[in-house]
Amino acid sequence: MDWLAGLEQLGRVASTNDVIRERGRAGAPEGTAVLAESQNAGRGREGRSWRSPAGNLFLSVLLRPVLPPDALPVLPLLAGVALAEAAAGYGVAARLKWPNDVLVGERKLAGILVEATSSGSGVEFVVVGVGMNLVLDPLELPEELRSRATSIRAETGRSIEPLAAARAVLARLGVWYDRLSREGRVPVLAAWRLAALPWWGERVEVRSAGARIEGVARDIDQSGALLLDTADGATLRVLSGDARELRRLSG
Repeated sequence: MDWLAGLEQLGRVASTNDVIRERGRAGAPEGTAVLAESQNAGRGREGRSWRSPAGNLFLSVLLRPVLPPDALPVLPLLAGVALAEAAAGYGVAARLKWPNDVLVGERKLAGILVEATSSGSGVEFVVVGVGMNLVLDPLELPEELRSRATSIRAETGRSIEPLAAARAVLARLGVWYDRLSREGRVPVLAAWRLAALPWWGERVEVRSAGARIEGVARDIDQSGALLLDTADGATLRVLSGDARELRRLSG
C-alpha cells in the first residue's frame, strides 16, 4: 500500500482524528490520511487539549487492522517507533515514554492518540493521530510549560515543513504496520523497547482513573501493557487505555 497516496491536506479543522473518524464511517479505505494546517479542538488522551498552532504537524491516518484484539494496544507503541525514527531523520534523538509520548530529554516533542471504533462484530477501524512540534518555540509558552515542551527547530535550528514531516512519519508508519501484519508484534515491541526511556528497574507512578499506582517498572508484555512490581510482591499489569500519566519517582 502506498501510504502517501491517501494523504489529503486541509486547512484549519477541529481535530484531524474527528475528520478521519468521519471518513472511516463513510467507508474510506485503509491508509486514508489528513494533514491539517492547524486545529482548534485538538486533544490528547482523556480529552486533554493539545496546543495546535500552525506550522506544526497534525496528522491522522485510518487503519483497518486484521489483528487479534489483544494486539490492538500495540498500535500506539508502533506509532511511537515511527515518530522517533522520523525525528531521527532530522537529527533529533527522541525517546519513548509509555504509552504515547515522544520526548527529548524531559521535554515532549510529540504525542499519539489512537482511537478505535467498534460495532457488534468487533473493531471496524482505528484512527492513529499524531502531533509533533516542528517549529514551536518553548519560550512562547506559559512559564509553567516551557520546560516541558520542545520542537524540531528548538533542538536543531531547522524549520521542517509539515508536509515533509507528514511524509516522513507516514513512510515509517507504513514500514512498521507492514511488519506488524507480516511478522506479528514481536519486532514492534523490540523496536519500542530499544527506543524507550531507560526506566526499567526504577520506581514509577501511574495515574489511572483517579487512582495512583506505584511500583517498579519491569517491562511491557506482548500486548504492550506495562508490568509493575508492587510493594506487596505482586506484578500488576497496566493497560495503556487505562493510564492517564506515567512518571518516574525520585529517591
